[in-house]
Amino acid sequence: MRLAAHSGSPPPPAGGGWGEGVPPEYAPNPPTTPLQKARALRRDATPAERRLWSALRNHAVRGLKFRRQVPIGPYIADFYCPAVRLVIELDGVSHWEAAARDAARDAWMRRRGLRVLRIPNAEVFRNLEGVVRLVILEATGHDGGSDAAPPPPIPRPRGEGDA
Repeated sequence: MRLAAHSGSPPPPAGGGWGEGVPPEYAPNPPTTPLQKARALRRDATPAERRLWSALRNHAVRGLKFRRQVPIGPYIADFYCPAVRLVIELDGVSHWEAAARDAARDAWMRRRGLRVLRIPNAEVFRNLEGVVRLVILEATGHDGGSDAAPPPPIPRPRGEGDA
């Protein structure tokens, strides 16, 4: 048995190159239902989503049950805690130019009694403990720290300064 000659190019990445970073709608068989899309987003989570999920999962935050990539109406929330009706959205570079879309989404959720907490991806890497304390504060009304200082404020995404 003879092996084919090497073409000089590297082999394709595992999964045929359709791994993290490729939006599900561009995959070979794009998801068609909200549940399929949510499953694809869970499978292809961003590094920031994986990091925050490691801190929220298994009732790790005050015993609260968080779910990830949850279909809510026409949207999919990054994280959702039904007990306190809290949606957590992680905002990366793609959200910098989507402020109007994000505002409409947040308004839709608020009209249905949901609270929305937006956190920049970079903050998850810079200050995970502060982000978790902010989630606790939003979910329970207090940050859960003993005498610790409150977490530093999360900076607004680029272009959203006070005018």
